[in-house]
Amino acid sequence: MEMHTQQHWRRCGRLLLPLCITLALAVFMPAFALAQDAPLSSDTEACLSCHRMVTPGIVGDWENSRHAKMTPAKSLELPKIERRMSAEKVAAELQNTVVGCAECHTMNTEFHPEDSFEHNGFTIHTVVTPSDCNTCHPTETTEYSDNLMSRAYSSLMNNDTYALMVNNTNGLAEFNGSGFHHIKADDKSNADSCLACHGTVVKVTGSETRDTMMGPMEFPTLSNWPNAGVGRINPDNTEGSCASCHARHQFSIEMARKPYTCAQCHKGPDVPAYKVYSVSVHGNIQKSVDKNWDYNAVPWVVGQDFTAPTCAACHSSELVDESGNVIAKRTHRFNDRLPWRIFGLPYAHPHPIDADTSNIKNKAGLGLPTELTGEIVPEFLIGAEEMAKRQQNMENVCSACHTQGWIDGHFERLERSIETSNFMTLQATKILSKAWEEGLAQGLPQGANPFDEPIEIKWIEQWLFFGNSVRFATAMGGADYGVFADGRWYQSKNLREMADYLKFLRATKEAQDKE
Repeated sequence: MEMHTQQHWRRCGRLLLPLCITLALAVFMPAFALAQDAPLSSDTEACLSCHRMVTPGIVGDWENSRHAKMTPAKSLELPKIERRMSAEKVAAELQNTVVGCAECHTMNTEFHPEDSFEHNGFTIHTVVTPSDCNTCHPTETTEYSDNLMSRAYSSLMNNDTYALMVNNTNGLAEFNGSGFHHIKADDKSNADSCLACHGTVVKVTGSETRDTMMGPMEFPTLSNWPNAGVGRINPDNTEGSCASCHARHQFSIEMARKPYTCAQCHKGPDVPAYKVYSVSVHGNIQKSVDKNWDYNAVPWVVGQDFTAPTCAACHSSELVDESGNVIAKRTHRFNDRLPWRIFGLPYAHPHPIDADTSNIKNKAGLGLPTELTGEIVPEFLIGAEEMAKRQQNMENVCSACHTQGWIDGHFERLERSIETSNFMTLQATKILSKAWEEGLAQGLPQGANPFDEPIEIKWIEQWLFFGNSVRFATAMGGADYGVFADGRWYQSKNLREMADYLKFLRATKEAQDKE
């Protein structure tokens, strides 16, 4: 019976299924009518006829999207500055229907040889990737590929130094009576930890049969799935996930412009951007009055559509004044307005030239953009001219609301914050280096793991938590995060605790030597 039913759907599902389920779907008719106001492709209609029952949440989300209401042809009729798509043209067969299920999940099968599979008469792929979005958004796809986020997996896991820290953080420490035996981190723990944001490697590992409302069906099995990390390695070998910021299936520009989206990964204590923003004057304004803002407007008019910056306003969105003059061009290369990388590794430094930072090596052979003594590795980092250009890009955003004197004062404080927080990291590094030199800890001079002993862990906290918090607080105006909430107080406290621990290690060694 099940076999007969499955064969029946395969032969005539496209034509008969919508008729068979119409009465059962009466509850969904208001949303259905909304979607039908715009022309659907016959393939998308076929997808919706089943998925209104199988995944009604996804269908409802899509029906609230711009994709469900706007055809590419209509978009191309808009003035260029008002368009959401950057393609100048699309294939004739795509122009006059909305962007639906089939347009994202059945197109570009040549780019999806590994993860495409037969499904009810269609060849589809589960994982929509930048190569699919590129059909309508080529500029955004190219810019994002040059962005640090798109290489977040590669830059983390293909860097021996960082990968060692990931393994030490996510692996298990088994106490054996006198010390610890380290158990290597497993894929599921990594996917649930660092790679939830950095992205996993998603590959087709096989297939399985699942029972569905339409009978048994065959589906591919995917490794390290689900994941929406910004640097996800996709089955078509592209890097990144547009849905990290424009969550599926609404792919909302409003969502990407709100700080809560960035907070998914930038919440700290290592990257406390959202926490700092939320207590800043800008964050207070946003939470207090953004009910009156228009987060969907393109372009985004400063003072009219919004009255204080969000993350997107500073780093990505196209901003204009009320006369239509461009203040900042839209970019998906989020460091276009950033001269400094204030995320310390272990020191703040000029931004990398290449989005893929896994090839960076300092003189000691470590995958770091600075030496342990603080000097930058200049061949991998942008120079003074590029830094000045990016600084001006950011100052243009600030100038929409602030005078030049205000702007100059802000960035003078930021440069001092970078200088002082790097200085405090250097002092912690000096203490750790003494412990290594004297054999009180097993680290780089001994060819050992530099991230697993107590004094080494305190060194990491000095830059990864406290140094970063100081700099983010200065950059975004969240004063307390630069002082008592993981800021300067903890930098100073942690430094003294490291010095005391060094004394303890020396005393312990001296006592052992006397025995």
